[in-house]
Amino acid sequence: MSTIRSAIDDTLHAALMQKLGSDRLRLGNDIPESHAADAAGMAPCPPGLLILPRDTQEVSQALAICHAHGARIVVQGGMTGLTGGAHPQAGEVALSLERLAGIEEIDTLAGTLTARAGTKLQEIQEAAQAKGFFCGIDLGARGSCTIGGNIATNAGGNQVLRYGMARRNVLGLEAVLADGTVVTSLNKMLKNNAGYDWTQLFIGSEGTLGIVTRVVLGLHPAPRGVRSALLAFSRFEDVLTVLRRFDAALPGRMIVFEAMWREYLDTATGPGGLVPPFGTMPEIAILIEAAMGESMGEESGADPFTDTLAGFLEEGLIDDALVAQSEADRARFWSYREAVYEFRRIIDAGTNFDVSIPIARLDEAVARLRAGARAFGEETRLLVFGHVADSNIHISVSHPDHDAPMSEAIQAMVYDIVAALSGSVSAEHGIGMLKRGYLHKSRSDAEIALMRRIKQALDPHNMLNPGRVLAG
Repeated sequence: MSTIRSAIDDTLHAALMQKLGSDRLRLGNDIPESHAADAAGMAPCPPGLLILPRDTQEVSQALAICHAHGARIVVQGGMTGLTGGAHPQAGEVALSLERLAGIEEIDTLAGTLTARAGTKLQEIQEAAQAKGFFCGIDLGARGSCTIGGNIATNAGGNQVLRYGMARRNVLGLEAVLADGTVVTSLNKMLKNNAGYDWTQLFIGSEGTLGIVTRVVLGLHPAPRGVRSALLAFSRFEDVLTVLRRFDAALPGRMIVFEAMWREYLDTATGPGGLVPPFGTMPEIAILIEAAMGESMGEESGADPFTDTLAGFLEEGLIDDALVAQSEADRARFWSYREAVYEFRRIIDAGTNFDVSIPIARLDEAVARLRAGARAFGEETRLLVFGHVADSNIHISVSHPDHDAPMSEAIQAMVYDIVAALSGSVSAEHGIGMLKRGYLHKSRSDAEIALMRRIKQALDPHNMLNPGRVLAG
């Protein structure tokens, strides 16, 4: 891929000013600090120019002008990304979609929602709920992340087991290519095999192939009768047995299956200050939720959720079980899983990971991670938790003397384990800049070469999000 000029010169600014007007542009000190860094933790780098389009036409006009002037673009949404995908590099023009927001339509007959890319995920969830539907995409940053960013990273979250990644929830897209060309397929149909489905290329492409401006989501019936439980296990093989047998006994009911290993629980109930959930700290705790419906079992007086778990308890598959009897109980169970958001405040800074491991090898992965962490010293803190049922775990390795060289060594240790177990270096956060050097551990040379050919075809001048996902 060729490299083009990155300087923000007067002619570029003048051309953009003439076409878009001063309200759509910011320069120098007028650029808010929030556009200088995303959530990846890298040193802030203010963009040379900020563009704030309000509609697809203005995105198209901006890209056409930047393309003609050889400018490089970093695409920005809610700035919640953790791999540096929206973090500016020196000389880049930032194009923010924060003004390209709003829900355009909820089609209650088709069960679809059409929204602009800058719309907050929480706004979409609430709008769907108001019409009696449910948005299958959900993650912790729902109040600040945007649907365009969710699509660009193929976001996951706690409910992937039931509703899938972002990709499974998308029916149609509109996007703008590097030269300003607008391509639109705001499809509402489940079946549409009219040639190549180009929309799939843009989902998970992290803004390197084009800028998503509008999206059509397929909505779901709202889950009813959600039941929650916190389960204690001493063996991971029993976790997998319960996962499969619960789904077989109550097919299609399970929504959440979140795992927290012992070290994570020790931190949540130690420096985290939460009350230990069980009398004896388990090797693994599982937060399980299932949509049981409002009337399931009422006529016979049965409680299929509790009865199924009780059967596993009697067989010795589960060591202990707490079943929520109220929303307060449910919130308490979730407080253990969500304690991670407080960890940065109460424990030493560390290196964090979002990876996938084949589910049958997760126990082996944790054993290797524990051995690898011990090699950095007795004070090393390892935390492992995650979604498990979709093979995704999150890892944190920290040490009181944590520094850049140690972080690099920790990354090498973790990603070597991931590669050895045929896992993925990125489960749901994308590659961005921070994981670019490890992409080869999960993708073959032929796959990376194919990615480059696709990038070259759609963005021959390497204009959109250069240096993200692929080097160069």
